[in-house]
Parts: sequence; C-alpha cells; structure tokens
Amino acid sequence: MGSSEGGCLTLQSYHLPQARKPERGSGVCKFAVRNTMAHLDSEAKEECLRKDLKFYFMNPCEKYRARHQIPWKLGLQILKIVMVTTQLVCFGLSNQLVVAFKEENTLAFKHVFLKGYPGIDEDDYSCSVYTEKDTYESIFFAINQYQHLMDITLGILGYGENEDNRIGLKVCKQYYKKETVFPSETLNTDSNIEIDCVHLDLQVLTKNPQDWKNTSFFRLEFYRLIQVKISFHLKSIYLQKIHSGELPGCYVFQNTITFDNKDHSGKIKIYFDSDANIEECKNLNISGSIQKNTQYVLVFDSFVIVICLASLILCTRSIVLALRLRKRFLNFFLEKYKRQVCNFDQWKFINGWYVLVIISDLMTIIGSILKTEIKAKNLTDYDLCSILLGTSTLFVWVGVIRYLGYFQAYNVLILTMQASLPKVLRFCACAGMIYLGYTFCGWIVLGPYHDKFEDLNIVAECLFSLINGDDMFATFAQIQQKSILMWLFSRLYLYSFITLFIYMILSLFIALITDSYDTIKKYQQSGFPETDLQEFLKECSSKEKYQK
Repeated sequence: MGSSEGGCLTLQSYHLPQARKPERGSGVCKFAVRNTMAHLDSEAKEECLRKDLKFYFMNPCEKYRARHQIPWKLGLQILKIVMVTTQLVCFGLSNQLVVAFKEENTLAFKHVFLKGYPGIDEDDYSCSVYTEKDTYESIFFAINQYQHLMDITLGILGYGENEDNRIGLKVCKQYYKKETVFPSETLNTDSNIEIDCVHLDLQVLTKNPQDWKNTSFFRLEFYRLIQVKISFHLKSIYLQKIHSGELPGCYVFQNTITFDNKDHSGKIKIYFDSDANIEECKNLNISGSIQKNTQYVLVFDSFVIVICLASLILCTRSIVLALRLRKRFLNFFLEKYKRQVCNFDQWKFINGWYVLVIISDLMTIIGSILKTEIKAKNLTDYDLCSILLGTSTLFVWVGVIRYLGYFQAYNVLILTMQASLPKVLRFCACAGMIYLGYTFCGWIVLGPYHDKFEDLNIVAECLFSLINGDDMFATFAQIQQKSILMWLFSRLYLYSFITLFIYMILSLFIALITDSYDTIKKYQQSGFPETDLQEFLKECSSKEKYQK
C-alpha cells in the first residue's frame, strides 16, 4: 500500500499514518498537481469567459462604470448623426434647386416646341392631334421653333451637338413595310418595321428655311406610320447656384418629341422627353468667394467619409470579436454540458444594430463620394446619390432607438417589434395572397370601366388606399354605368374587399401586435424566460465585485 502505485489519492482515502510519503518529484504527486492545475485552469477559463460575456452584453453606461473609460465610440456615433444629417440637408437644398431648374426648363421646352400645348399634360403624354393637318403643323412648328430658338427663348440656351457631332435636328420615322396595305375589309400586314432618318443641320435650316418641307421624307403615309421622332440637344447654364456660393452648372438637355401612332386609333399622342446631363463649363471667369465655398463643402464631405469609415471599422471589429466570443462559448458549453446552445442564444451574439450601422456607413461613404463628384461637375446622377444618402440617414436615425432601448420605458417598443415581427410576417404572407387575388380580379374585370383599375400597379395602390379609408366614395362613384352586370359586380367586389380587409384582416393584424405587447409587459413584471446563456451569466460574480 505504500508503493508509488497506490498513489497520493490512495493514501489520503485510507488515512494510513504508517505509509511513507512519496518522495518529492515522484510521478504520483506530479499527476495530482497536474490534475489540480488543470482544474484550476478550467475554472479560471470559465470565470474569464463569464466576465467577457458579461462585459460584452453591457450597455455603454455599464461599461463606463465597469472600466471608467469614456465611451468614445458612442460619441463617434453621435457625431456621425450630426454630420450625416447636416450633409443630407445641404445636399437636399442643392438638389431641390437643380430639380426645379430641370423641371422649369422642361416645361419651357414644351411651351416652345409643342404647338397648342395646354400647360398640363393630358395623361402620360403631353398633348395629342387628331387630323393629318394638325400632325404636319405640329411637326413643322417644332422644327421652325428650333430654327428661331435664339430669337424667342427667355432662357440662357444654346445649340448642342448630337451623337453624330452635328448641330441640328434628327428626324426619324418608323413605319411598316411599303407592301403592307390596310383595305377596308381585308388585312394584309407585315410585322417588319423600317426606320428612315434625316438630319436637318442648323445651317440648312437657316439658308433654306422652306425647302426641307417639300422633300419626300415629310410625305407621311399615315395608314402604315408607327411614329415620328424629333431629337435635338440644347445647352444651358444654371446660374442660381452662384447665389448659394457654388459654381454654376452647365447642362446639356437631350430632348425628344415623339408622335406616337402605334394604336392607329385616329389619335396621335405627342410625348416630350428631356434628359439633362452635366458637362464641364468652359471659359468661366467668376470673381468672389465661390471657389472657397466649394472647397469647404468638399472638405466637409471628406470629413464625413472619414467619420463613417472609422465607424465602419469599429463595428466590423466588434462583430468579429463577437463571433470569436460566440465560438469560445459554444466550445465551452459543448465540452462541459455535452450539448449545443440553442439558436436564440447563438443569434444574440450577432448585434443587428452593428449590421445596420455597417450598411448605413457603406451607403454614406458611397453617397458622399458621388456627392463630391457631383460638386466637381463630373456626375449628374442625383437620383442614385439621393437614394444612398437618404436611406443611410434613415438607418442612422433608426439606430438611435438602440440607445433609447437601454431605458425600460422605451425598450417596450423594441421588444414588441422583435416579438411580433415573425407572426406579422407570416400573417402578411397569408393576407397578401388574398390581396393579390383581389388585385388581379379588379384589374381584369373593372379595368375597362374605371380609371383606378386600368393598370395593375394602380389597382394595387387603389386597394391599399381603400384599406386605409382613403377616397372610398370616389372609387364607388367613378365606375362607369354602361353595364348593369359590371355595376353590380363592382359593388360586390368593393364591399367584400373593404369588409374583409378593414373589419377582419386589419383587426387581426392589430391584435397580433397587441398580444405581443401584453406578453412583453407581463414579462417585464414577472421576469423573462431564462435561456442557457442567461443561466450561465447568472453564475458570474456580482457587478460590484467585477468592477473592483
């Protein structure tokens, strides 16, 4: 019994005083020491893991009390909110002026080049003609107005070069092949389309103002004519930006007048499209502080990019560290308790607010770069820049809810949204099937008899408005009473839709959210159900001891 094979554990368990203590350095004591050290090391790692988890799930105020470090990352986010909002407001004011300038120029072009333009578009087209005489007069009127544009316009306009580097008009007509005929009782058609174009240079229009009218090109055969398209480019300078301390913008308007006869219904629709592109202003000589103001704006945008880049790096770093911490916790839990952690606890390591901040930072950086290029007059795509900056600012302000969620009174909203979102999405998927059914039915049945049902997209918008109680009487009243059957069907259709969606589906939708709210309030009073992660964190030392 006293041999080394019995070991230290054997001696201790039988308490034999006669037994000789093993010599120092024997294998038995080394084995016991290793076990003891391994046990202590395991406990130290477990306690370290608990502390790391406890610190990770603290809010900035608790982290400040634990380490007494200034939450400079929180300060960075607050600074970013102020900077991004200021940038968006400045860009919005500038964009508003540019949009107004383009819209006013387009309206002026319609009045100048469209004969008899009433001032308001008829539908999705500007105006229409119904006779051959009016068609010829409208085409010739647009060409003559282009010829005398410098004498009649009120704006700062100039002639621009087209795709072929020529100054003038390009007139194209599309028609069915010449062998196609449309007799009164029979139809002999060829679906092939031919395109014929002619260039009317400005010099030709000036020297021979009437000769081009007598050419065979302008002898239109309306029975096979599909459309006539007149395209030309005009230059303009936007001077209003000088008053706001910016460089003036030079724009090229790509204008197209289309006489659409595809339907051959006796009505030719006239469309006017204008697309503005910015170009470099040449030979500008402007005195004052405009150049300095532009430089200040570019410096401010660069500072916004730096702030967002720093926020992006910090949030990405936090997510990477969180994933490493999750891996440590999963391995420890599997090793000690021999089972996997539930998915809910695993997803708690992925902070959705950090993901939202990363997306917002990426959009702000890209939008700021586009804004810088627009200020430098290298780009004119205000739409993409507006979408990026507007959406990023939306995400930034939504992220403020995260900090309000640290207070229990405000946290109810966030918890209710989190709890009700899965049920609401499943409910919307079911209700959406009924909604799509009503949309297709209304479009195909009521489309010929009601303006709000003539297009599938318009039908969806109309039904959504009815759900919110908007414009109900007008929807009922505008149905054309040409058919008693259709009138009765429209009443049955509208009454059933309003009753089903407002009194049943919408009430159930609100009930789902109310039920989640009541559940959250109950949990706040009696306590939330504890998961594996929360049970593990409860074993951690008290916060005061950890701070010490």
